[in-house]
Amino acid sequence: MDTKQTKLDHIKGMKDLTDDEQKIIQAFEEKDWNEIKSSDSWVIFKVMSEFVEGFQKLAKIGPCVTIFGSARTQPSHAYYQMAEEIAAKLVRHGYGVISGGGPGIMEAANKGARSEGGKSVGLNIILPFEQQGNPYIDPDKLITFDYFFVRKVMFVKYSQGFIVMPGGFGTLDELFEALTLIQTKKIGRFPIVLVGKDFWGGLIDWIKTYLLENEKNINEEDLDLFKIVETASEAVAVIDEFYSKYLLSPNF
Repeated sequence: MDTKQTKLDHIKGMKDLTDDEQKIIQAFEEKDWNEIKSSDSWVIFKVMSEFVEGFQKLAKIGPCVTIFGSARTQPSHAYYQMAEEIAAKLVRHGYGVISGGGPGIMEAANKGARSEGGKSVGLNIILPFEQQGNPYIDPDKLITFDYFFVRKVMFVKYSQGFIVMPGGFGTLDELFEALTLIQTKKIGRFPIVLVGKDFWGGLIDWIKTYLLENEKNINEEDLDLFKIVETASEAVAVIDEFYSKYLLSPNF
């Protein structure tokens, strides 16, 4: 009998398997064509439905700036308050605000937009922890996704700029997604603003030292794809300065 299958059968017979362990086992299980076709067909239609809903709801929102950052930042934190201030200023300067739809910095962004009567968009993601739509999103502009990659397409397609507050893995993923797409010219260039010199300084030093100088993995001009600022006014000024030269339009 196949050794791999024997091991899988043994593990499947164990009690109290975690969700992660069950997913790993399922990845190694052999499936027949009907199972594959049925499962993949459902996923394809689910992905299509998420794209259609996103395009329909976001196509007419007008110029917006996305604010990224940690879902775990508390309202008492200075970064939460700065994100709220940035969002309010953006609305006063004629932009709507898009967030990831959850708590923390995302909530602050939507709260600031709502306080000035601006468009407040939330692109929520279904997670097993910490994420649910915050109460400051316009009801007709809340979209909930199962798939991160569909959600990221919506951020890039309908944002005229990114303001990136301190955050965790998700925030870094969104930042480098945007940088990669601009660097490879898959989308038009738009402003990316990193808020918090103390927070981002170490990462930028590493990029300069290892990616640029030591390994030559990026070009020197790639460092111009983002700006680092310290205040809400500086963040909004970068967006305003960039678009004083260009017409506002979707990125692709």
